[in-house]
Amino acid sequence: MAETDSVRYPVGPMERVREPLDEETRRKHIEIIEQAPARIRSLVAGLSQSELRQRYRPDGWTVTQLVHHIADSHLNAYVRMKLAATEATPTVKSYEEASWAELPDAKHGDVSVSVALIDALHRRWIAFLRSLSPAELRRSFRHYAWGEVTIDESITMYSWHCRHHIAHIEAALAQRV
Repeated sequence: MAETDSVRYPVGPMERVREPLDEETRRKHIEIIEQAPARIRSLVAGLSQSELRQRYRPDGWTVTQLVHHIADSHLNAYVRMKLAATEATPTVKSYEEASWAELPDAKHGDVSVSVALIDALHRRWIAFLRSLSPAELRRSFRHYAWGEVTIDESITMYSWHCRHHIAHIEAALAQRV
């Protein structure tokens, strides 16, 4: 992986896992999603406005934008998985995440609001995921860019997403002077 790729993808690029997960692998991915809110909270606790404006790379998002993006993205993920669990392969709406990150609430909003949202959302999300049967985990939604995605596959995608953006926050904060 090139130097710029390691900065952009500090935990490596997301690899799609299309086959059903074994119980132990699924449990590990769910635990990563479950632990993400506490990790995010600990990283941003007590940061100054200057620190919250730190970027993990020159044209990357600020810590503030990253925290708000995680909330936005995980809200969408939760809804997509719930739709998959309750409808026959629904086509889900996408969103322009880069545009959302440029909105005033994402650029300047109080990160504690999104930290609280991520915490509450992840509690619901984890309870939902742990309640699903093997057959329910194989239910899917259709996304314009990803094609058909099972709930099981989504678990791996958002486990990666947690690790990916937490690593971005850590990288941004490591650049403090």
